[in-house]
Amino acid sequence: MVKLAELRQILDRQEDDWLSPYASRSVQASRRCFEERIARGHRQEFAVDADRILHSRAYTRYIDKTQVFYLVDHEHISHRVLHVQLLSKIARTIGKFLRLNEDLLEAIALGHDIGHPPFGHDGERILSDICQAHGIGPFLHSIQGVRFLDRLEKNGRGLNLSLQVLDGILSHDGETHLERLAPQQDKTFADLEEEIRTKMADPNLSLKPMTLEGCVVRLADTISYIGRDLEDAITLNLVHREELPAEVVARLGRTNGAIVYALVTDLISHSFDKNYVGYSPEVGALLKQLKEFNYQRIYDSPRIKSETPKIEALFDRLFQRFLADVAAARRDSPIWTDFLAPMEPAYLESHQPAEIVRDFLSSMTDAYFLRTSQELFFPQPLRAGFA
Repeated sequence: MVKLAELRQILDRQEDDWLSPYASRSVQASRRCFEERIARGHRQEFAVDADRILHSRAYTRYIDKTQVFYLVDHEHISHRVLHVQLLSKIARTIGKFLRLNEDLLEAIALGHDIGHPPFGHDGERILSDICQAHGIGPFLHSIQGVRFLDRLEKNGRGLNLSLQVLDGILSHDGETHLERLAPQQDKTFADLEEEIRTKMADPNLSLKPMTLEGCVVRLADTISYIGRDLEDAITLNLVHREELPAEVVARLGRTNGAIVYALVTDLISHSFDKNYVGYSPEVGALLKQLKEFNYQRIYDSPRIKSETPKIEALFDRLFQRFLADVAAARRDSPIWTDFLAPMEPAYLESHQPAEIVRDFLSSMTDAYFLRTSQELFFPQPLRAGFA
């Protein structure tokens, strides 16, 4: 009978025969702590990472975190869990043709947005302003994603993910337009910590992934949301399909499916057997034009921001309330019962109260945020038999 570990070794050897010379090998995975059970098991290193992310509590919370349109009661509007699944599929499709490590692509894609707070990028901006006002630096979902997976999961022990995956999550930055990207190789965990520090000091700093797989996820991130956000906006009558720029429609198409297909095929064609990933100049310019259209007509539209001031006020009230609860060690506060109670003592000892509140608020789903705000700040009906 063949041992499972021997089958895994066969898969590792097959990677050398099949993968591109620029791809990451599973045996190259680097962890803070060596785990004998991984070495003895049947799963390859990056497959373990993908499974750990998929089964994490933070991944479960994706189900009710907003992608773009929050406080919208419509069953066909995308949530973040759909976005990460679409990105995972697109990245693996690209990786298959470029002969890259699909397990690594999947792990980075599944974890790339795990640090997002409730209410999308508006929530990130609001929480960042509050964090800076309390002297703990800006809030960046890429850094928070690393925090969740590396420091907060498993009651503060972390998941012991590989450096390659954590680096891809830290460096994904899908909002920045790029037409070509090459990896910055040979990083260490010390480099990861230094990049977090420099990114906190300069949020506009653009970080390069250490693997070609990380580069693919970063470019595919835009592919996965650009057309899908457009479809959601059309569903909500924010824009009409006929308003898309004619030159974009002529080359990329006017539907999400057509746009994804055009971008993926162009990216594969111009990245095959290269030590970088990128688009043709024509398609890269058209993608930039489409992204500018989305920003003008969708992401910055005042029509989807009408409730944002209320959300901002609730963020501030919750932050102040939980800050006081931590200072007073209130054991009946949600920050204790739902967050701190199971945490290892080392977490409390190594974090300021404002950092603890930041971690708690950013972990919330949209629904939990609103429910907690209602319970804390609005009158509640008395239950029968209260006397």
